[in-house]
Amino acid sequence: VQLQASGGGLVQAGGSLRLTCAASERTSRSYAWFRQAPGKDREFVAAIVKFTSGPYYSDSVKGRFTIARDNAKNTLYLEMNSLKPEDTAVYYCAVGNPITSYVRASEGYTSWGQGTLVTVSS
Repeated sequence: VQLQASGGGLVQAGGSLRLTCAASERTSRSYAWFRQAPGKDREFVAAIVKFTSGPYYSDSVKGRFTIARDNAKNTLYLEMNSLKPEDTAVYYCAVGNPITSYVRASEGYTSWGQGTLVTVSS
């Protein structure tokens, strides 16, 4: 499956953005968002994992970000509110079949989008 992420941009602290990830085909696998800030490792943001009770979030975005998927449109979303300068990063969507212990690990995902840049100014 090929993934195309979009929706990034420049926003002031406290603002909102919605990222979109379009998949080339319908898949019942799990979806996730990761991000990578300049000079830092890629980190987990959020995931929707099949056969589990609910979405997963990193502690740094919980309560501010919401992950959702539209199966009819083969599309994944990340609604980001109350953005902070430390949210500045390239955001990547991913698809895979991670076991529970790998939900938050990039190794759990096999297909990646090209990334979209989010810049939050203070």
